[in-house]
Amino acid sequence: MNTASRFKLSAPALRRWGLGLLGAMLLLALAFVVMRSGPLAPTRITVHKAENATVSPALFGIGTVEARRAYLIGPTAAGRVLRVVVDVGDRVKAGQLLAEMDPVDIDERVAALDASIARAGSAAVAVQAQRQDALAKKELAAINARRFADLADKNFISAGALEARLQEQTSADAGVSGADANLAAARQDMRRLDAERAGLRQQRNNVRLVAPADGLVISRDAEPGSTVVAGQAVLRLIEPATLWVKVRFDQGRSAGLVAGLHADISLRSNPALPLAGKVARLEAVSDSVTEERVAQVSFDTLPVGLSVGELAEVTVNLPTTAPGLVVSNASVKRQGEKTGVWLADGSGLRFAPLRLGQTGLDGRVQVLQGLQAGDPVVVYSEKELTADSRIKVVDAVAGQKP
Repeated sequence: MNTASRFKLSAPALRRWGLGLLGAMLLLALAFVVMRSGPLAPTRITVHKAENATVSPALFGIGTVEARRAYLIGPTAAGRVLRVVVDVGDRVKAGQLLAEMDPVDIDERVAALDASIARAGSAAVAVQAQRQDALAKKELAAINARRFADLADKNFISAGALEARLQEQTSADAGVSGADANLAAARQDMRRLDAERAGLRQQRNNVRLVAPADGLVISRDAEPGSTVVAGQAVLRLIEPATLWVKVRFDQGRSAGLVAGLHADISLRSNPALPLAGKVARLEAVSDSVTEERVAQVSFDTLPVGLSVGELAEVTVNLPTTAPGLVVSNASVKRQGEKTGVWLADGSGLRFAPLRLGQTGLDGRVQVLQGLQAGDPVVVYSEKELTADSRIKVVDAVAGQKP
């Protein structure tokens, strides 16, 4: 057998060699795919260098339209509703009658007191006449006492006759004192009856439910014939000119929120039309459960058709910060109890804890400490990073916001 025939392979052997070579190529291709795009592939990231800039922080919150001045119109005592003369949506004037309660027997009691006052007046006139009579008797007794004293000095009458006249004078003085006391009692009785009548008339006026100010009726809570207790609302009234938005803001971002700041209001009924406003008041008590700060935002110009209870989105622009380092909000991560960013320097990944300041609605965050200008900050990554992650810097990753 010659050399050529010794190295000549059969067809089955050639197929085996071909299949083996194909398998090796497939394994190499699979390894290449796994290392480039599979679970062992490096994590693709985008990097942005930290730079100096200003941040225009803003607060965003959702609130409801409320009335600064709202009134619950109801009786001061329990009773039955006699009539309601206005309906929901009616505009009313201050002092206008809105509803009336059943006065029951108040009118009759006022009439009885009027009669008692008239009787007390007549009694006072009689007592006044009695006083005039007592004064006349007192004056006559005094004249007789002086005359008898002169006669006694001249020994024309006995001492007993003089004492009798002096006793008449004393009795007349006592009669005047009694008449004065009766007159004072009659006048006090008249004042008492006048006060009782004024109280009853006030009760009579209280059954008339009138508007305390110009406003709009937003609720009719009782109908004629209904029995209500003291303080229960029969009607609800608001002043449309005092409508504002009660908004809740995140406490963690509310630093710098003060009254007077400009606000942009977007009503749920017309979100395409932004409305100008300002922060009118900050509540002194925050919500400790939701960790929110409550504020009232007023409208510069009230829109037509604004309704109480409508939802509104409010954006309050805070003062612009001084120039300083800023990073994208998307780059801020938490590692345990620390907040910071991942830095992709020449030695790999490194987590840098930061102390952050204000945040703008454009996604930029103010860095107060922990970063230098020009540091390569990881903005987006395909998955969560660790210090041992293999990375590859790219211009953009899948799912990155433009």
